Formats: sequence, C-alpha cells, structure tokens
Amino acid sequence: MKRYLHVSGYSARYLLLATLSLPFIVVSPLQAATPVTPIAQETREPEAATGLQTQQLTRYPKAMVAAAHTLASDAGQRILQAGGSAIDAAITTQLVLGLVEPQSSGIGGGAFILHWQADKQELTTFDGRETAPAAAGPYLFADNGQVMSWREAYVGGKSVGVPGVLRALADAHQRYGNLPWADLFSEAIQLAEQGFPVSERTAKQLAMRWNQGLTQLSPAKAFFYPAGEALAAGKVLKNPDYAALLRRIAAEGVSAFYEGANAQAMVQAVQQAAINPGTLSLTDLATYRAYEREAICIPYRVYHICGMAPPSSGGIAVLQMMGILAHFPLAEMTPRSAETVHLFSQAARLAFADRDHYVADPAFSTVPVAGLLDADYLQQRAALISVKDQTHSAGLPQGAKPLAAAPAIEFPNTSHLSIVDAAGNAVSMTTSIENVFGSGLMVNGFLLNNQLTDFSLTPREGDLWVANRVEGGKRPRSSMAPIMVFDADKQLKLVIGSPGGSRIINYVALSLVAVLDWQMDVQQALNLPRHTHRNDYLALEAGTDLIELQAALSAMGYDVRVQDLNSGLHAIEVKESLLEGAADPRREGKVSGF
Repeated sequence: MKRYLHVSGYSARYLLLATLSLPFIVVSPLQAATPVTPIAQETREPEAATGLQTQQLTRYPKAMVAAAHTLASDAGQRILQAGGSAIDAAITTQLVLGLVEPQSSGIGGGAFILHWQADKQELTTFDGRETAPAAAGPYLFADNGQVMSWREAYVGGKSVGVPGVLRALADAHQRYGNLPWADLFSEAIQLAEQGFPVSERTAKQLAMRWNQGLTQLSPAKAFFYPAGEALAAGKVLKNPDYAALLRRIAAEGVSAFYEGANAQAMVQAVQQAAINPGTLSLTDLATYRAYEREAICIPYRVYHICGMAPPSSGGIAVLQMMGILAHFPLAEMTPRSAETVHLFSQAARLAFADRDHYVADPAFSTVPVAGLLDADYLQQRAALISVKDQTHSAGLPQGAKPLAAAPAIEFPNTSHLSIVDAAGNAVSMTTSIENVFGSGLMVNGFLLNNQLTDFSLTPREGDLWVANRVEGGKRPRSSMAPIMVFDADKQLKLVIGSPGGSRIINYVALSLVAVLDWQMDVQQALNLPRHTHRNDYLALEAGTDLIELQAALSAMGYDVRVQDLNSGLHAIEVKESLLEGAADPRREGKVSGF
C-alpha cells in the first residue's frame, strides 16, 4: 500500500510509512522473546583519527557545499556561483572527490542521493548502488567449499560490483540540472591535468598499507607507490588517464563510461585480475540502471525525517532509532551522560537487530519496510528498553519472513556531501567504493569498488537463507544514510549524512538528536564525542570525555571498548535568512559557499 503525504503548501513524493495502520506481530517484554544475539564485527579501524579538534560554524546567505576535501567543496561552490543547481554542484564535487580522495569514493563506486526541489516541494531519491554481475551467485566467495575471509575476498576482481554513481548522477542531472553536462567536468579535468597536493589523510592511509591489493595490483601499485614508496603528503599528483576519460564522458555522455573502451577496460581488469578474477561483463555494464525511489519518512516531534529506502539499511535504521527515541524525553536529558549513552545504545541495538535480519535488495527479498517503521511497532520496541538494564528481547515486524541474521563488514572509507543551492534546492549524497582504495583495481585513473563484500559472504545459516546474500543483478545492503529533515511548516531544515561503514547509522542519529532535541547548531552537533552500538559492543570515542563513563556503563553490563570513531559528517541547516554549515573535525572536510 502506498500513501503520499499532502499537506497545505506541500506535496512531497515520499511515503510516510509511520502513518500506516497495519497489523503486525510484536513480542511483549513480558513474553518469551527471541534474544538479540551479538554479532561479530570487524573491529580494526583503517583510518585513525589525527586528534579531535572542534571546528567553527560556517555561515553563508545564499548557497553552500559541505564536502570531504577543500578542493571538492570549492569546486562545487564555483558551480553554484555560476548558476548551477544543487545536483550540478554534486556532480562536480563527486568528480573532484574521486580524484583527490580516491580512497573513499569515485566513479568506480556507487551512491545514494536525496534531492529536494524547492519550487515543487518535491523530495526524490536516486539509488546508484552497485549491482552484482549476472553470473554471480550465493557462493561467490566460497573457495573449495570454504567461505573466504573478508580480507581474502575484497582484493581483486571478485568483489567488484557494477558501478552506479555516474548513472545516478546523470539521471538526476536530466531532471534537475541547470548547467550543461560538459561544463560540470572542467574543474576535475583541470585538477587532474595540472596536479594537486596529496592530502595528509590520503598519505597516511597509503603509508598504513591497509589495502593489500593496492600494493600488488598494477597500475594502482605504480600510481600510489612509485618506486615502491607511498605517496607523501604535499606531493603534487597528476592523473592524465582520469582527465582523458572525463573528457570523453563530458563530450559523449555517460555511455562513454558504461560502453566502449572504458567498459572493455573494466571488464578486462576484473576478469583477468591477478587476484580473485571476477565475472563482470560488458552486458552487466551496458544494462545497469539507477532507480528513482520514494524516500521513507517518519514524524519526529514537530519534524519529519526522511531517508533512503532499501537496499539502504541506513535510512530504515536511522528512522527506527529516531522513532524509538521519540518515546523518551531527550530534551531533558544531559548529553554525554551514562543514561543518555545507554538509551541511545539500546535504540541502536534494536535497529541493528532488525537490520541484520530483514534488510536487503527489495527486488530479491520482501523487506517489511512498513512494518519496521510502523508507529505502533516502534512504540513496542521502545517499551523493550529498560532505563536501568540492557535489552534482551526483540519483536517481529509486519511482513517479516524467517531469515537468518548475518553481518556484512562495511568500512568507513566512504564520503558524504551536503549541498543547498541559491534556489533552495538540496542534495544529500553518500558515496563510496567501500574499502579504503576499493578492490585495488585501477582503470583509466579511477579505482573499482569492492562493494560485493557488503553482501553476507555466508549465504545460509543452518536451514535459513540470509536475506543479504549474493545473487546476480542484486544490490548489496548498505548502511549509507543520507538524510533530510523538514520542520513543522514542511520546509527543509537539515541536510546531513556521514561515512563510517555500519557506524554511519549511529553517527547520523546522534547528530539528529543533538540538533533536534538538544538545540545545538550543526557544528556543535558534529563536534560531539561519538559513541556507537551495532548490537555487538559499546564503542566510546578515544581521546574524549566519554571515556569517563566507561566504568558506569560496564557496570550496566556493556562490553565497553575505547577506540577511534572516524565519522565524516557534513551538514547544512537552513535558517530563515542564511545557511549554517558544518564539517566533521575528524576528517579534512570544508564548507564553501557564498
């Protein structure tokens, strides 16, 4: 059942699922219940924080770009000044990010895009998630009957999904672009040809040699490790191959990426990879489609919070957390207290329990979205939370089928950009190639993703299939969670999102609470110390005053671990006469505008 929300002066193309009155199955906290089983997760963070320092709020009167690199933000801002739309600026910003921040995103990966068209009061989303090649199957990552470890699986061709970000951006540009397609490529082409200084973060990640493939596979090895040494911070790096490809795409359109010489080069790189050759085909590339999907939204206090539908689990999980937390007086609670961390962690545990059981590509599995976001179901979930103890029971949403829960490792090597243009249009876009430097395979100056390892490598648990198993043409589950918030007058209030792998869900939800409940400005919200729970253990951000809560939280029964939590949030809050923007101090982001 679909229902659109029509409010005076507001006709949004999104599905307000929380207003549906549907039957569902719940388990009362007084009844026997299924345990919320802790799930093993990768614990090592490949990008350590360089030291958390607060940043200052940025204000501009007309338009703004908040992105993960100075060169990318400035390039997007110049597009806005030239009369470009939010989606025009997003295209330029992404093309530059793929050049100067290649470890995190690029045209060899995928993205989820929320777009707000102010004059039509229209919210649209574009799903540019990668897909598995048609020849891939549930046992793609099984070797002689044994499931490969994640570290074995991500390197090389087997993990490469069909890239989707360019197709999604091209589709969005057809609908919402102001400037000619070719004009949006000049900034990245110029930087690639003239060179740019390697950032400290890129140099540090190269020095760590986290990605095995990058040090073993050509041509990436020679590009990032000339003469066997990692590129140093400040070195001027040119990428003529990337510039040449962008010139072809600018002149010929997105087909120059998905067909012809570039497509043949991608297929050859994957199928003939020296490590884990894969099955990507020319047909897989030529037939890739981005999907325009309805956003999912719930009411929260006087606001409406909207995000991506599946295959994003991030949108559902963030909305579930907020729907659960809406039943508690957060505005009266103290940030950075044990009680607040406990409450937030319990909401996160419940959301992750549902995520790991039910969320996958909706074209392959019935995802009970309406049940998961139903207001009564979220109230029942909130009732499971004790103010003193950890939660030990969970319910079952409407439409759920018995499937096995299984994790999929997602690393924080992603990027997010938030944009508002001079007409009030906005983009919230999270983009990724998954692991740091993706699969390690490089083609025409860009890296190919390893997003197929976002599937569960194990397709079955006992007699039950895992919803997020590999299947040909399927999109892997993602935690990316671009979000927009609308105020009581149904006007755009907040554009936000973050990298961070599966921790994205926690990062974004905490920032929403900070702005909407604690009335912090967006920079104060992004400066907050991080804490996360993924239904595994409670992580407190190292180097912050949260570690003072470790003893109290341990006494409550938590497995508490202190570690770097490398969010990379970028946010813009729309005020009456200006825009306020923020970049996460944990990374190299910048807010540009005019």
